[in-house]
Amino acid sequence: MAGIVGYGSYIPLYRIKSSQIALVWGEEPERIEKGLGIMEKAVGGVDEDAATIAVESARNALARAAIDPKKIGAIYVGSESHPYAVKPTATVVAEALGATPNLTAADLEFACKAGTAGIQMIMGMCAAKMIDYGMSVGADTAQGRPGDALEYSAASGGAAFIVGPERESVATLDATFSFTTDTPDFWRRQGADYPSHGGRFTGAPAYFKHVVGATKGLLEKTGMNVNDFDYVVFHQPNAKFPLSVAEKLGIPKEKLKAGLLVPVIGNTYSGASMLGLSAVLDEAKPGNKILVTSFGSGAGSDSFAITVTDRIDEVRDRAPKTQDYIAKKKYIDYATYLKFRRKIKT
Repeated sequence: MAGIVGYGSYIPLYRIKSSQIALVWGEEPERIEKGLGIMEKAVGGVDEDAATIAVESARNALARAAIDPKKIGAIYVGSESHPYAVKPTATVVAEALGATPNLTAADLEFACKAGTAGIQMIMGMCAAKMIDYGMSVGADTAQGRPGDALEYSAASGGAAFIVGPERESVATLDATFSFTTDTPDFWRRQGADYPSHGGRFTGAPAYFKHVVGATKGLLEKTGMNVNDFDYVVFHQPNAKFPLSVAEKLGIPKEKLKAGLLVPVIGNTYSGASMLGLSAVLDEAKPGNKILVTSFGSGAGSDSFAITVTDRIDEVRDRAPKTQDYIAKKKYIDYATYLKFRRKIKT
């Protein structure tokens, strides 16, 4: 069995309020905030991208794991906003950590669940004794066309997890289950600056079908039920969807509270469910059980059953907590947001 031996997060300093965006496009701020449940979102600075976010979160994970980076045998970076179309982000992370050259590295894409897919890959490699430790990162500076509904939610942030021997883990990865279909609810063609989406189609046949399907599959596989978990994290494209899934599955919304970050940082895409898990680990107690289900358009979900160990108290304060990044913020206006996200085309 493998477990999480280190974890880290990073959220940029800058924020823009949903009301700022709404006013520019002639929308009613109250309607937008109530509809999405997003008050503000995190915005990467002019010198920040998925690579810098991945590096910062990876360094925090390494600080908690307290291992020699040369022992990391695999690094995967999941993102849908990799800085280069051809040039891996994962090698940048590996070099920054001092993990090179004896490792395998690759970039992953599966909309918002590429990071959790990386965790599954590393779990398998550890179980097969191919590597001792591996790292998966989910990081994005998510894109949203100006004036599109996505602009209110598409945010910046990421989290990294080092997977290794269960005996060293802060949380054991007890089981995982995936649910995948070809459901084209969201896409971005080669060369396009912004993604397209199927509007309400992204809900019922996409998000809800897959998140519920993966979660039920995990419960059936493990013989557990929702009452066995102390914390629950679902992918959070907005504040309403994860709460709706919880209601469908009979999960009290209080169990989602610690990991439901989208109202104050937006949807960080590949980082969303992983940031939610990092926030939960920042406060969970030994013995607590965590249910995590990611979602990626296209479409699929990865679900995990996780148990926190006694070692969590030893490592928690070795790096900034997720809420530390959320609390430290600086508001910007819409024009500055356009500049930072390079939305002004010349």
